[in-house]
Amino acid sequence: MSRLSFPRRAPGRTRTPVALAVPALLAVAFLFLPLAGILVRTSWGEVGDHLTSPGVVEALQLSLLVSFWALALSLVLGVPLAWLLARVDFPGKAFVRSLVLLPMVLPPTVGGVALLLAFGRRGLLGPWLEDTFGITLPFHTSGAVVAATFVAMPFLVISLEGALGGLRPRYEETAASLGASPVRVFATVTLPMVAPGLLAGAALTWARALGEFGATITFAGNLPGTTQTLPLQVYLLLQNSPEAATSVSLLLLVIAMAVLIALRGRWTGTPRDTTGDPNRRRNRATSPNDDTEPGTEAKAGPGREDTAVEVKEATTVDERWALHADVTGFTRLVLDAEPGTTIAVVGPNGAGKTTLLRALLGLTARAHAELRLGALDVTALAPHRRGVAWVPQDGALFPHLSALSNTAYGLRAHGVTRAEARRTAQLWLDRLDVGHLAHRRPAQVSGGQAQRVALARALATRPRLLLLDEPLAALDQTTRARVRHTLRTHLDGFGGVCLMVTHDPVEAVSLADRVLVLDEGRVVQDAPPADVTRHPRSPWVARMLGKNAWPGTATADGLALTGGGLLVAADPLPPGNRALAIIAPEAVSVHRDRPSGSPRNVWPGTVREITASGSRLRVLITSERAPDLVAEITPQAAVELGLADGVPVWTSVKATEATVVAL
Repeated sequence: MSRLSFPRRAPGRTRTPVALAVPALLAVAFLFLPLAGILVRTSWGEVGDHLTSPGVVEALQLSLLVSFWALALSLVLGVPLAWLLARVDFPGKAFVRSLVLLPMVLPPTVGGVALLLAFGRRGLLGPWLEDTFGITLPFHTSGAVVAATFVAMPFLVISLEGALGGLRPRYEETAASLGASPVRVFATVTLPMVAPGLLAGAALTWARALGEFGATITFAGNLPGTTQTLPLQVYLLLQNSPEAATSVSLLLLVIAMAVLIALRGRWTGTPRDTTGDPNRRRNRATSPNDDTEPGTEAKAGPGREDTAVEVKEATTVDERWALHADVTGFTRLVLDAEPGTTIAVVGPNGAGKTTLLRALLGLTARAHAELRLGALDVTALAPHRRGVAWVPQDGALFPHLSALSNTAYGLRAHGVTRAEARRTAQLWLDRLDVGHLAHRRPAQVSGGQAQRVALARALATRPRLLLLDEPLAALDQTTRARVRHTLRTHLDGFGGVCLMVTHDPVEAVSLADRVLVLDEGRVVQDAPPADVTRHPRSPWVARMLGKNAWPGTATADGLALTGGGLLVAADPLPPGNRALAIIAPEAVSVHRDRPSGSPRNVWPGTVREITASGSRLRVLITSERAPDLVAEITPQAAVELGLADGVPVWTSVKATEATVVAL
């Protein structure tokens, strides 16, 4: 007995509701039938004769002339306008955007009347244009260009504004920090990265200008050879030769459809993910000869040792730039550092770390920096003239440039010749062990390689101040260790000051000479890494270092905890001071029964979480008599104690193991 089978829907796909499918199909039919009418009624045997007639050829040539001039005028005027709307906040911005959209919703004939009243012989500017420049727009080809530009330019502005809005400013800000002027940034970074949006807008603008009718006939008239474009020719042919009008309409239909198919729905041209596919990067990083350990990469040949000497000589920094910064606003501090100093900037989210970097760059209104580098006061200088290089968290490599061109970008912005810039850039890439990637684009390299290229790009400009915003955060542990070693090596020879935002205590300890702790825009601690590690003055830093941090008020015996309770310490502070108790997790003892020995601090609690930390376990214990406490024990001890979530325990801390520091 046969069994009927029905095709199954693909997993994850839902059945389309009939109540939505029927109207949608009717809408498609409604849009398609007029086009089908042209196709059905076209006299296919006479199409060639109709399209090669003198009047049609003349109108086609004029349409192409007018549409390309309209496109050129739209590019000259519309591109800056789109940038203004996307990047600048100014009074009346909503009104300006409404003006841009107005020609799209205004009846074309009304637009023609408006143009006539503005640029006609009796219009607002018409007499002045005619008397001063001898320009008469109505009933002239230039009038047809103006009419086509008026109705078509909004397509370019809207498309490009959307693309610019999708482009994150960090690429442009990074280019400025490398020394590129605003115009150079716009031409070499912004426009190439929004090219899809620009091309889409340009195509739509040209197609709309080619098909313009109402504003043209109202403002410029319908003069054969002067203003009679192809749409106007169709209007005349409908009266005398409908078959020819259908053939010309078919031509315009084919052109319009060709433009739309070429765009394939890319109306806004939003920039693609310019950082590349992370999975592809990881895959490439594990492929042979791609992201090998430093010192094991492919050799450059017999002269590699000579090249290394040349690199060292070419990249030696002779200048020495001390730092003095007086920052006001959300982040408030005074910062001084000698040349060659690396400062790790740490703190919780919202502490003002990124605001500090952007203030030093001159890129934020939240804070202002009176900045002196060496003997130069750069406070009043634009970002591209300060000599402050910035490496954002993801490197912000320009996706349309190779690693070599990225590295040479800042040098070219400073006026170095192309050949010299590329030679120096290659030396820096070699120095950071990524020279073999010179001709790859950012999407073709791993995360660690991209960070080294970004660092080479910044150092190649020989900045006075180097700013690194979590440069290793996006890397895996193995790559992070390798890049950390490379970074440390090259910061040792840096002649300026380096500020590095980080959330990693290993980076702060291994890379920095000083650790600057911020909280709510204020300096909590500024000390060498060893001092910060031993005596952190911020609960956030203490927790970042893996320690227990309890705030409170100093007493004669120790600390009165903020949430209630008392901690006894061997070396208490003067009573009444705000203070912080630091307890190392390994100093916390865990018991199943109340301990009877010498500990001065004993609390009952409950196990809430057990996590692995290397070869040991970290146990989170909550208590009604003390703040949450983390203890670090061995797996064997955890088994012997029978620890698990919800198990009641006792914790104890010796008074000598509790360190109290003033806040």
